[in-house]
Amino acid sequence: RTRAGRPRGTFVKLMSSSPAHYLLGKVLKLTGTPTPPFPSHSPFSAGGGGEESRRRRELHFIWSLSVSHPPARVAATCTPSANLVKVQEVASWLLEMNQELLSGGSKRRRTGGSLRGNASLSHGEEEQMNRVVEEQEGHCVRNPDGSGAEASSSTSDEAQVATAEEEENNNQITAEAKEENKEEEQEDGEEEMDQDSDDFEQSDESSREEDSTNGNDVTDQNYNIDISIQQPLAQLTKNQMKRKLDPGPEVRSFSSGKKPCKGSEYKSTAGLVPCSATPTTFGDLRAANGQGQQRRRITTVQPPPELQDWLKTFQSWSGPERLLALDELIDSCEPTQVKHMMQVIEPQFQRDFISLLPKELALYVLSFLDPKDLLQAAQTCRYWRILAEDNLLWREKCKEEGIDEPVYIKRRKVIKPGFAHSPWKSAYIRQHRIDTNWRCGDLKTPKVLKGHDDHVITCLQFCGNRIVSGSDDNTLKVWSAVTGKCLRTLVGHTGGVWSSQMRGNIIISGSTDRTLKVWNADSGECIHTLYGHTSTVRCMHLHENRVVSGSRDATLRVWDIETGQCLHVLMGHVAAVRCVQYDGRRVVSGAYDFMVKVWDPETETCLHTLQGHTNRVYSLQFDGIHVVSGSLDTSIRVWDVETGNCIHTLTGHQSLTSGMELKDNTLVSGNADSTVKIWDIKTGQCLQTLQGPNKHQSAVTCLQFNKNFVITSSDDGTVKLWDLKTGEFIRNLVTLESGGSGGVVWRIRASNTKLVCAVGSRNGTEETKLLVLDFDVDMK
Repeated sequence: RTRAGRPRGTFVKLMSSSPAHYLLGKVLKLTGTPTPPFPSHSPFSAGGGGEESRRRRELHFIWSLSVSHPPARVAATCTPSANLVKVQEVASWLLEMNQELLSGGSKRRRTGGSLRGNASLSHGEEEQMNRVVEEQEGHCVRNPDGSGAEASSSTSDEAQVATAEEEENNNQITAEAKEENKEEEQEDGEEEMDQDSDDFEQSDESSREEDSTNGNDVTDQNYNIDISIQQPLAQLTKNQMKRKLDPGPEVRSFSSGKKPCKGSEYKSTAGLVPCSATPTTFGDLRAANGQGQQRRRITTVQPPPELQDWLKTFQSWSGPERLLALDELIDSCEPTQVKHMMQVIEPQFQRDFISLLPKELALYVLSFLDPKDLLQAAQTCRYWRILAEDNLLWREKCKEEGIDEPVYIKRRKVIKPGFAHSPWKSAYIRQHRIDTNWRCGDLKTPKVLKGHDDHVITCLQFCGNRIVSGSDDNTLKVWSAVTGKCLRTLVGHTGGVWSSQMRGNIIISGSTDRTLKVWNADSGECIHTLYGHTSTVRCMHLHENRVVSGSRDATLRVWDIETGQCLHVLMGHVAAVRCVQYDGRRVVSGAYDFMVKVWDPETETCLHTLQGHTNRVYSLQFDGIHVVSGSLDTSIRVWDVETGNCIHTLTGHQSLTSGMELKDNTLVSGNADSTVKIWDIKTGQCLQTLQGPNKHQSAVTCLQFNKNFVITSSDDGTVKLWDLKTGEFIRNLVTLESGGSGGVVWRIRASNTKLVCAVGSRNGTEETKLLVLDFDVDMK
């Protein structure tokens, strides 16, 4: 951090917009390092103006630091400290950055400006600067007096000491790189095969390697120049790049995820390296990036004898003359040759910006990726893998998908000490696998739960691993969704059970015997029998410890299931109450008198009577704001619960709307006309109609939907899966052999991983039973 408290990432950012020599001077002042005097002459003291002049002054200053503060002299003039090492690292990095920009960017702008008649330097000054750069390429270091002679004997002694120290450091780094390569070879099997990403899409690394090989082959056909000198240098640089991506402490200590120096000769942290090591040509740049050895030369064609003379002639030209020659050369090339040049040049200007950014910014960038792309990005390198495993990042992805709980998995192997797998990522992967099983996984043989003899299953509840079925045989049965066994049969009603609700281990049932019963699902004991209705209890809705029941006696009653007391009686309908909804504040009821009523249960008053339907109301949905009612008049109406106004009338069905479900302003309706429709209740628009050659062949009996799928059942003996967003048919989940000849799916209930279907027939062609389909996955 700087003295002002700004993090190092901010300092690096400032360096890109402020004079480098000014900032470096600030660092020297803060750390107490004596500022070196500016020599009268240096390899960068050539004249110039504007941007070019500023960069040369920066390089002049940094060069002066490296000359006046070599390792031997620093020890004599000041006490070595961690601050001095940091300053030297920054100076080395600035030297590399400025020289690369000077040779790769400013030089092009300078020469380009000369061609356009806007050059800031004369032709003579241009040649002088080119000579200076060529001298830097030849590793010639001038004396501070500007004489250009070889170094004095005393200077050579110091250079020998520095060279010995540098060679020792290089040998140490090479040994560390070799040792780490051995460790990496042991971990390659775990890193190359990332099973998380394979669940989304097979990795295309092999195709990228083939493309790289093809690119090298093209290179082989154009050049045949010996690069044996560059290979050791490039190999060492490659090892350094691997070390940069290592997720150990040495990387995390840099908040921006990068090391100060990347060049092949910037290895020693004890002192600054000579400025002559900075690459000044494109070939030097490629060698410094460790890609020189990858450029294999063609051996089947001998180079023309005039090639070296041609290259020398090209090198003798000025910058503008070289640009002019390159323009003419490109115009005379074939498209395949131009493509080859692009393959050679483009990789040199690609940057791993994620690794160069501070971790916080890198994670912010990655947060915009889809989970599928995030898993692909994790295969790029080790550092990307560490970022892509961030637990908070995956928690937000899970939140977007409605996943509420992480998944903790015990893993046998650890990729790296200190590396932690994200539980939220595991939860996301698990949910994706479950969705894949629903969509295209192999359908396992369902568990068959036989009971209720040949009677009709009139109501079905499914919560956790417990299934409760009610029948017109006067009983309810409690089943285990895991084992498929009947845990207990609830006996006590004297008439058929036509409605039920469940919460935890509490079950409430309504019967034609005009009573409600409260049961303990664990013991099978009847806790309360609720008397009051004078006809069949046809519907009910449970909220917390209160249940509202609707009866054919045209009344509604509010009960406390803990005490068994009737708290309120709501009277106003003039025909049987067929459906009811309760959110803890308001009660909404629909009846055979064509009316929908909104009640305040505490005062037992009717707040609104919603009139508009012209036939019996059979189904209701209520989200606290909107009331949606389905009627035998084929229409669906959307009402405002506060004002009682009809917002939309949804038309399109041809018969009775028997079932509906509402979530987040999306309504799915099933109709006796064998179609299912998806609506937006905010706009009243029909988004999708689930039909086509795979549609149901008879009335839709029941439906459920989530963020991805719609599940529908029908009198035709099938259960179908549809895509919620596109409305496309996916596949049949259940197909009864007796379908079309009497086999019926009466009710369905689904959880995230299981589907429960109540099936049977009224003519004896299909045995009454429950089918349980499992779509869960094993994450071990």
